[in-house]
Amino acid sequence: MRQKPRKIARYVSLAALAGLLALAGGRRASAQSATLQHGSGAAAAASSNQYVGNATCAMCHQELASQMADNPHHKITMLEGHAGHTCESCHGPGRAHVDGGGDITKIRHFDVLTPSQIDATCLSCHAQTHPNFMRSPHARAGVSCLSCHSIHKAEPETTLLVATQPLLCYRCHSDIKPSFAMPFHHRVNEGLMQCTDCHDVHGTFQANNLRNTVDQNMVCVKCHIDVRGPFVYEHAPVKAEGCMGCHTPHGSVNARLLNMPNINVLCNQCHSQVAADTVHGMNAGSSDSIPCTTCHTYIHGSNMDEAFLR
Repeated sequence: MRQKPRKIARYVSLAALAGLLALAGGRRASAQSATLQHGSGAAAAASSNQYVGNATCAMCHQELASQMADNPHHKITMLEGHAGHTCESCHGPGRAHVDGGGDITKIRHFDVLTPSQIDATCLSCHAQTHPNFMRSPHARAGVSCLSCHSIHKAEPETTLLVATQPLLCYRCHSDIKPSFAMPFHHRVNEGLMQCTDCHDVHGTFQANNLRNTVDQNMVCVKCHIDVRGPFVYEHAPVKAEGCMGCHTPHGSVNARLLNMPNINVLCNQCHSQVAADTVHGMNAGSSDSIPCTTCHTYIHGSNMDEAFLR
């Protein structure tokens, strides 16, 4: 029984020692944290000192500054009290550029950047709007944002295109341009449609940058609502191959933008052979009979007849 006070005293001593060690560790951690915070604050202050502001840029670049008055980028700056998007948001800190007497090697100069470097600069703000651009055919071909957009353009139009559609697209896609001069074509040149009605130029998961939809035919039937469906009796190729199984989208010498000049030949690509001595009275690939759609009128789908008869 006499040993209990000694044990208690020993436990008290150990607890006191542990408390002292914890206190010392806490003070050391607090000191380290304060040092880190001071260091990061100093780094942030040093970094902010590298920026000179729009007013300084305008002293030399007066022409560009005056053009920016109606520009969407400038409007963002005004909305955020000159603390938002500035010249240096794109061109980087300007202190070294100013101190160097306008040395262009001390600033981000887009004329010497690669397309991928230009794209990375733009996507630092626009990545949420165009998340698929870097996988797009345009990006892979080295077509940068500045190939289509004029960033300093003095217009309130938010897209800031260097030219209007379709002329802008024709600069590269000259092979597509003749299609819209064919007898039957979508009225793009007439201004009733634009390339971007069907294509998302900033990238999609579809071929040819077609706009993504749950039903890919929606790219077409958002305008051609009479064949949208759904139908009780669906025409299988419409769902399996899509509209382009029978139609060419840009322009054609064939009526209704069909892939074949004769509708019977088109149908016989799948429905061959339609045997002789049947109700059709046709041989394989026959093109001298009346058109298939004379009877099979609702060829896109029907709510009345599984053979799409009228």
